[in-house]
Amino acid sequence: MGTDTYTTIVSPSQGMIKDKGSRFIAFAYPVSKKEEIKPILDILRKEHHEARHHCFAYVLGQTRNEWRANDDGEPSGTAGKPILGQINSSGLTNILIVVVRYFGGTLLGVSGLISAYRSAAAAAIKSAGIIECTLKEFYEVSFPYIVLNDIMKIIKDENMGHSDQTFDTECRMKICFRISAREKILAKLSRIEGLRYNYLETH
Repeated sequence: MGTDTYTTIVSPSQGMIKDKGSRFIAFAYPVSKKEEIKPILDILRKEHHEARHHCFAYVLGQTRNEWRANDDGEPSGTAGKPILGQINSSGLTNILIVVVRYFGGTLLGVSGLISAYRSAAAAAIKSAGIIECTLKEFYEVSFPYIVLNDIMKIIKDENMGHSDQTFDTECRMKICFRISAREKILAKLSRIEGLRYNYLETH
């Protein structure tokens, strides 16, 4: 994985396993920030209000440094941790997996629970589309019309994205490029007379 790439899932997916009468239904969601997680959990708890447990794990960020695992009443380490383990072993980030358990009347024991939650999470990941994303930085640039051709040449040579163009005596546009090319591209832009740039966002 490159310094500005990460792997996640394309769209929500599901997986399910059964063990001794219990059903473990796993729901995987692509998420990009912590604020998205609680609403998803609330919806699942409402839709599956008869389920005994709603255990989950998530990993966020390109460096995968923001994460959480929750057992939701199951014995400590038997649910959230195995779900998280599947996320980590797949090298995924920006993902939430919730496993809803309908109790079947037979206790599975610690090893049984770990295996069930792990398998359900793996099933959801397997049915999801996996994609490698590139982190890009977005800038607004302004410059005299006379240097427009110079700007467009850099955009073409560096395979940059551009949008929201306004061409007048003073021109403006939004540009974007992958983070790993930042120093090279900003150095090129800085050599163009009269050009100014402002950082907007990264995603």
